Amino acid sequence: MAPVQLGINGFGRIGRLVVRAALDNPDATVVAVNDPFLTLDYAAYQFKHDSVHGVFQGEVTVEDGHLVVGDVKIRFFAERDPASIPWGSVGADIICESTGVFTTQEKASLHLQGGAKRVVISAPSKDAPMYVMGVNHHEYDGATVFSNASCTTNCLAPLAKVLNEEFGIVEGLMTTIHAATATQLVVDGPARGGKDWRAGRSALTNLIPASTGAAKAVGKVIPELNGKLTGMAVRVPTADVSLVDLTVRTEKPASAEDV
Repeated sequence: MAPVQLGINGFGRIGRLVVRAALDNPDATVVAVNDPFLTLDYAAYQFKHDSVHGVFQGEVTVEDGHLVVGDVKIRFFAERDPASIPWGSVGADIICESTGVFTTQEKASLHLQGGAKRVVISAPSKDAPMYVMGVNHHEYDGATVFSNASCTTNCLAPLAKVLNEEFGIVEGLMTTIHAATATQLVVDGPARGGKDWRAGRSALTNLIPASTGAAKAVGKVIPELNGKLTGMAVRVPTADVSLVDLTVRTEKPASAEDV
């Protein structure tokens, strides 16, 4: 089987790491990247030097509008409108929508106008089907636009699935200890929108309580748990690695050994 031809919209944290992962996967080839906020030279620099995952161990250069990683040439586009990205011209079949902006089915579908066949949204979506590997991926029905959920939902849903199948979940409370993200401030300042004052505190020096939609999203991938889970996040001053703590009340008795 020929490798999947990938296009990536948004060359930020997720987009760059998808490229790294694809380079190690013989079943996937990245053929194009789109980001209107980076020059090609700057994109190469950002990809090569990663403060969390280290320097990429391979040659990274630019050549004739391409980001060249080893012997892989990746076409670089800089379109603001997803409908204007010529995915079809480079044979990109599946698009990783990782800007965090085009998360609805309507907005993400704009990629199809440029020749893409499917779009995977790398964030929760209000209206697109949502799939988590190992939980409900077997229910995929060929939808052209769907969501891969959030990192927290990908952590929480497998736990909830196993516990629910074995013991039955009556209700549950989830807490995620979550590494800092780009939405936070490095130094104290005005919170975005001005409503959540705690969100304006420095990510470097605070444990910041925050809301999370991960528990609610589990109900979308495991319908029988809809409305049974709730939770919160605590943003902590670490660069990487987050965890989920899940406490549940079960229908059946569950000992530590059983779990």
